Formats: sequence, C-alpha cells, structure tokens
Amino acid sequence: MEPKHPQLTARNFPTAEEEAAALAEPQRYAGPDSAYRLAFADTDFLLREELRPVRMQLELLKPELVQQEHGIESTLVIFGSARIQSPEQAAQALEAARAGGDAQALRRAETAMEMSRYYDEARRFAALATSRSRAHAWPVHVVTGGGPGIMEAGNRGAHEVGGKSIGLNIVLPHEQAPNPYITPQLCFQFHYFALRKMHFLMRSIALACFPGGFGTLDELFECITLMQTGKSRRRPVLLFGRAFWERLIDFDFLVETGMIGAADLKLFRFVETAEEAWEILAAHYGFDLAASGLGELAEDV
Repeated sequence: MEPKHPQLTARNFPTAEEEAAALAEPQRYAGPDSAYRLAFADTDFLLREELRPVRMQLELLKPELVQQEHGIESTLVIFGSARIQSPEQAAQALEAARAGGDAQALRRAETAMEMSRYYDEARRFAALATSRSRAHAWPVHVVTGGGPGIMEAGNRGAHEVGGKSIGLNIVLPHEQAPNPYITPQLCFQFHYFALRKMHFLMRSIALACFPGGFGTLDELFECITLMQTGKSRRRPVLLFGRAFWERLIDFDFLVETGMIGAADLKLFRFVETAEEAWEILAAHYGFDLAASGLGELAEDV
C-alpha cells in the first residue's frame, strides 16, 4: 500500500551516486592535481598505499553483495589446473605433435590427451550438480577461479544446462582473461588472493579438486587446514583421480611420521567420475529427497 504522504518515507539525504553524478567541478579545481574530487570518486586516492584496508573491505563486500542480490546461497567449488585442455584441444595438439616428429613434444601431447579426461569430468559434474539441484529450495551454483582449463570446464558444464555460475578471477602478471562461460553478472576480478579464497569457501557446500599445480594445491590445503583446525565446518572434499593424488602426495607417510592423524584422512574422498561425486553429495545432503527435506546447506566461514 502506497503511503498518502510520500515524504514520510522519502530519503533525507541524496545518495552518493546522485551527488557524484551532479557534481560540477569549478574550473580552477578541475585539473589532475586538484584534491577537490569526492574521496569515493577519486581513483588516485583510493589506490594509495594507506588505503589498502579500504580496498580489501571493498573486495570482500562487492562479490558478497552481488551474490546476495542474485540469490546465491550454496555453491560447489571446482578447483583444478588452468593447463588441462579440453579433449578437442588436446586431440588437435596431439595430431600436430605427431606431424612434427619431435619425440618430447609428442610425449607432452600424449600426456595432455590423457589428462583431458578430467576436463570432461569437471564439465559433466558441473552440469550434473546444476541440473539435479535446480528444483531444490537451495540450488547449487558452480564457482571456479574463472580462468581456462578445469575452471572453464566447470563454468561450461553449468552454462550448457542453463545454469548460473560464478567466476572469481585474479589479476596476474600474465593476463588471465575470464573464460566465456561465466554468468556475466557473477564474474568478479580480485587483487588479493586471500579474499578470493575466502569467497571460494563462504557459501561452499562441497569442494571438487581436480589435478593441478601450485595454485590448486594451495587452495586445496587451505580448505583442508581450515576444516582440520575447526576454523570452518566440515563439508565433502572430493579429489578426482586417486592415481594422480596418491602419486603426488604420500598421505600414508604423513600419518606414519605423525605429521597428521589417521582421522585426518577422512577429511577428503577420492572419486573418479562425475556420477560417483554426485552420489556422495546426494547422500550427504539428501539431494534425492523432496525440496522440503533439505536443511540449510551453506554457512559462512
């Protein structure tokens, strides 16, 4: 019902956006050296070293507020290498290597072809999670680092079944453009790795980790450490490709030497296929129940 007197609910002050738009700088103070600009509209001021705490707060707030506006409550995080190619790309590279006659290049191309199966699994898992949870009260949205490789596969899988997905890109010395499958309104760019990793976890109900390098390992072990130490609640952590992970990390040796406890091995599960991973999530959260049977899926870190 509309109030009879709109003044009763009218703003008493103009918004910052309105003031910035209406501001006409006096000619004498319109130059680049002038301090007359509004502080929140002054890019040079905001980029000063002393303003780092403010920039960090903005980097925390922007993705948070935008995701709230889009109704994003529960996310499935997909980690993995930016270097893993799609099967189509890997097949083309393999054909070129065979034609080139370079033995080392051929071995690299054969390995890339073998690893490309993880691209397919990430793509299928994202599509499966997006489509199977769509009817629930808390649909699951895929979130990735926003780049190529496994990240692209995750966003692509969600996109191909008509779902929204999130990309948390990071500014790097070598430019990493966002992949083309992220929902544009949910494609973010970060300066601070720490805040980006916090946003990975804030709404996550599960973490799917595919083969990767230093960045993937960093993200994986931070998540596991937070759960091991009780700083965040426990949730499924799915490592795709047992053979890869057990060759890369000797988990049993960590237990034998007392570096971790035997119970810590229960912080993650090995899986091989998208269907196997989905079955674990379905059993953990009751995704096969009616929507009214679901509890709250995600909590802030």
